[in-house]
Parts: sequence; C-alpha cells; structure tokens
Amino acid sequence: MLRIVSWNINGIRSPLQGVVCQETSNSTSMAMRRILDELDADIVCLQETKVTRDVLTEPLAIVEGYNSYFSFSRSRSGYSGVATFCKDSATPVAAEEGLSGLFATQNPDVGCYGNTDEFTQEELRALDSEGRALLTQHKIRTWKGKERTLTLINVYCPHADPGKPERLTFKMRFYRLLQIRAEALLAAGSHVIILGDLNTAHRRIDHCDAVNLECFEEDPGRKWMDGLLSNLGCQAGSHGGPFIDSYRYFQPKQERAFTCWSVVSGARHLNYGSRLDYVLGDRTLVIDTFQNSFLLPEVMGSDHCPVGATLNVSSVPAKQCPPLCTRFLPEFAGTQLKILRFLVPREQEPVLEKSALRLSNQTQVPKQQNKVRVRSTRPRPSQANSRRGQTNLMNYFQPSSSHSKTSPELELLSLPLVNNLTTPKTLEEEVIAREVEGQAKHSESKEEKELRTSFWKSVLGGPSPMPLCSGHREPCVMRTVKKPGPNLGRHFYMCARPRGPPSDPSSRCNFFLWSKPS
Repeated sequence: MLRIVSWNINGIRSPLQGVVCQETSNSTSMAMRRILDELDADIVCLQETKVTRDVLTEPLAIVEGYNSYFSFSRSRSGYSGVATFCKDSATPVAAEEGLSGLFATQNPDVGCYGNTDEFTQEELRALDSEGRALLTQHKIRTWKGKERTLTLINVYCPHADPGKPERLTFKMRFYRLLQIRAEALLAAGSHVIILGDLNTAHRRIDHCDAVNLECFEEDPGRKWMDGLLSNLGCQAGSHGGPFIDSYRYFQPKQERAFTCWSVVSGARHLNYGSRLDYVLGDRTLVIDTFQNSFLLPEVMGSDHCPVGATLNVSSVPAKQCPPLCTRFLPEFAGTQLKILRFLVPREQEPVLEKSALRLSNQTQVPKQQNKVRVRSTRPRPSQANSRRGQTNLMNYFQPSSSHSKTSPELELLSLPLVNNLTTPKTLEEEVIAREVEGQAKHSESKEEKELRTSFWKSVLGGPSPMPLCSGHREPCVMRTVKKPGPNLGRHFYMCARPRGPPSDPSSRCNFFLWSKPS
C-alpha cells in the first residue's frame, strides 16, 4: 500500500509552535518527525510553507527517515512555497522544481513539458518564480507485479483577489500551464497525481455558501476544473477530462466535506467552509489502484486540514536521492569551502607555513628581552614602602589638624536659638497640638488620594462596554476594516459567535454597528 497525504500547512513553522517547547535543533527536528509520523504517510506534500532558502533550517529540512524537496518563492520572502517529504522507502527517482522547466538545471529531471509556445519566457519565469509547484517521480509496482512510473505534482495554486484582476489572469495562466504539463506526462506513459491546494471549490456541494454566490458555475476556475476532470457518470473513452477527483469518486454525495475555514470568523467550529484541497489522479490510476480517499479535519495547526489517498501499489525506492534533495544543499551537506581556499593557492601552503615558523622563531627572542626590561624597571616592594607607606583608610574620615578647632561664629550658629525664642508648652497643649496636626494631615492625605484616584480614572477610563448583538443579546467583538477604500481602518462591532449556516441558531447573527470615533 502507498499512502499519500497533502496539507496546506499555512507556514511550515506554525504547527511546530505547539509541539516544540524550546528552540533547539534537536527538538525542532523531533517535532517535525512527530508531525510526519502522525500523518502516517509514505509521501507528504505540503503547501504554503512560507520559507525561503535563506531562512530554511536544517532541522526542518532534514528529518531522519525522510528525504525532502523544497520549492521556494523567488519573488517575495515568507510567501507561498511547497515541499515534499518522502520516506526512504519511497525515494523518488527524479525531482524537479516548477512547471515550465526553466529551473530544471540538474539531472535527472522529470521532463515532459508539452507545448508551451503560447507562453513567453518572461511569463513562464513569473509563473514559476512564486514556488508553487514541485514534481517527484516514483517507481511503483502494481498488485500484478508490473512496474510503472508515477509522477506527483505538488501544487499551491494562486488565489484570485477580487480587488486585483491581474491575479485572476495569473491564476488562469497557472492552471493552463499545469494542465499542459500533466497531460504531457500522461502522454509519455507516466501515471500522474495532482494534489494540493487548487484554491477553487468545484461544485456547489463543495462550498458552504454557494446559494448566495452569483454565477457560481460561471467562475473561470470552476470551468477549468470541468474540463480537467472526468464526469463520474461517463465511461472510459467518453467526453470528459483525463483526471478524477478521488474524493468524489468514493464519496459523490457527501455534504459538508470541507477542507478550509476562515480563522477570523471561527467558522471551523461549525464546519462552515469550502473544499479547496484535492487529490486528482488520472482515470486509469484511480479506477485500478485507489483504495480510498479521505479528509483529516481533526488535524489542527492550519486553516486547512490534510487530505489524502491510499493506493494498492508498492513503492520501489531509488538507490540514491535526486540532486534536488535538501540534504545535498551546501549549507546542509557540510561541503562549504573555507575562505582560505579562495585566498591562498593550495601549492603555496607549505611555503607559507615554513615562513611563518621562521618568523615566529625570530620574534620569540625580542619578546623575551622586552619582558626582562619591563621586569627590571618595576620598583621592588621594599623600595616602594621606604618611599611612601600605604595610607590608612581612617585618615580620610578623621578631620585634619588645621580644621579641628571651630570658629566662634560657627559655635554661635550651632546654639539652639529656637528654644530661647519660644515659650514652653504644657503637656495638655502638646497633646492637643499633636491631635490637631494629625487630623489635618489625615484630611489632606485623604483629599489628595481622592484627587489622584479621580484623575487616573479619567485618564485610564478603559474601553467603553461592548454593545449587545440583536440576535443573542451577547457582547460583540470589535473588528477593523482592512479592505482598501473609504472605510479603511474604521472599527465596527459584530456578533462574537462563529460563522455558520444561517439556519443554525448557534451561529453568528447579522448584527453590525460602526464604532464611534473617540
């Protein structure tokens, strides 16, 4: 059996925060190994890793028992990126970054790029510069004992921002390039699996709010998937795409089978999301070898959940990893050259060593003479004591003899003149005076305390109480508008409950209120 899992991890370091207690290399490596072991797959494909090569650490990249392959974003840091972890028992025979072949500089590569004449070189480079595709090619053995080639295309397809129409064009061109590459691999005789985050909910059953979306079926991404996927009701050779949505092949009518939820609205609590993650296999492969296709919504750590499939085949591992494997990177392989190799020719090293020894022998004698000279100039302790003895510490506190006698003027000033000017008080008068003085001090301190308290209350009054939502009469939460426009940065109140179906009374109500500017 071959088990494959795909997961949009939303930052490869995010799930490790709950596992790693201290930031050490050993603990990070063990945490990554634990996550891979919990997914219990021979091949794990991750999307949206959000790491570039300069910040990738060895504990994340090299895990015992696995060989890993990364595709990094070349346009932005901390953005996009995909990675594939293969068990040593499923080592691929080839690995390649990107769909266009422009980054395939090492052999063996997967190859089979198809006809890309409709793309310019600049466009191909832009489509692959965000680190959204990674291919690994494996040898598998069917239950009949026949060896076949299986190519996995790990993809993180672009998101079409409604406010940026150019991103929709970018997304559709990426889809087109992906389809050309996958069909070229099929034509070359390889089985193909496309898995990852396609960023499109294909059918109405795959979206929580499809009823309220206008022209749902007319979305360009859904139309592309219609052409890519076979109609499950059609027979082989009839009209339809070459690939099958493996989950719908086994669960054609399963509702609320979502893989992505909004974190801000807490929609995962009520399972109010969409299915954006897929395992698509070519028609022959799915029908003949797929045993099941599954979702893992119980796995936390991202706004997506893992998806996967099990194939009735066995993996034939390669004898050695492809050159794209991260263990061959110079920063992890220990093959980084020393700076002396770039500055000194190797044949001159013995000559330099001899000259350095000769120079050190010549400089040892002058150094010893200098030490002797320094020692001879230092005064001996007996000589120092004879010249000047060490002053006692008490000499700095005792008055000198010249100022031991005080002048008559200072003596007169030190006399208690006040006692001579004031009249003596009786015992009762002293007691009354003390009580009056104490009451005055108490009243003054009480008034000062009240004034101080009222002042800080006025300064640190705290936020005003949250308004109550109309649907549940519960305190609201404050949100901030982040969409560009006239209301950017404004605050508003909304129901604090998680988003869910409108028919569910426990889900968020439609309460909305602008916050008054302070």
